[in-house]
Amino acid sequence: MPNHRLVLKVGVPIMLLRNINHKKGLCNGTRLQVVSLGRRVIEAKVVSGTNIGYRTLISRVSITPTDKKLPFRLKRRQFPISVCFAMTINKSQGQSLSRVGLYLKDPVFSHGQLYVALSRVKTRDGIKLVILDKKSKLINKTTNVVYKEIFGNIEF
Repeated sequence: MPNHRLVLKVGVPIMLLRNINHKKGLCNGTRLQVVSLGRRVIEAKVVSGTNIGYRTLISRVSITPTDKKLPFRLKRRQFPISVCFAMTINKSQGQSLSRVGLYLKDPVFSHGQLYVALSRVKTRDGIKLVILDKKSKLINKTTNVVYKEIFGNIEF
């Protein structure tokens, strides 16, 4: 479920949380930028994927949570978006970005995550890493959780 309250301004980056129109590239994870705000509609332009620059109108949709703990069925109409100044490694998968900033307070935790994060960027100059040790001190290496016996001392 998206947040029940959105605070938006023109120019804010947002991310779609539902598939709206696959042919036009409006899918879950597509990044957009708010162009104008209406009471029941948001105009936004696509800033990722193959349809960069395409303008679209996003209206509210009916959303029903699948939580079985509720003794009633909740249904609400809301915009299927969230503010997107940053994204998780999983949400970035499949995207091609010009710049990536990776904040590793802790080492990545599953197979292939470091590869996915670093392979999103088009050039090596577009990568900025901030890696912290247990004392929150900047360091220049991280552990590889996949093949520790082979790649244990690789520095990035």
